[in-house]
Amino acid sequence: IVGVNAYEMEHKPIPFLKIDEAVAKHHMARLREVKKTRNNAQVGEKILDLKKAASDKQNLMPYILSCVKSYATLGEIMDSLREVYGEYQEPITY
Repeated sequence: IVGVNAYEMEHKPIPFLKIDEAVAKHHMARLREVKKTRNNAQVGEKILDLKKAASDKQNLMPYILSCVKSYATLGEIMDSLREVYGEYQEPITY
């Protein structure tokens, strides 16, 4: 019969990854500690260097590594790049 799959496989439910709330709290505490103990002036300087390099269309990898070495967070790095490039919006087509 057309449209009937005679070779269907059994579908087992896919288990979801569940992260314990204690683990999330531990990581948030570590992040707060890093932000409190890092040199925030240096982080700000490295982020500004990254923005300038992005505006000048330079290779960003050395600047991103410099930010990471000064303990800038991924969110801070991405926010600075969004300021320069904006956020991608998929064009709507019909």
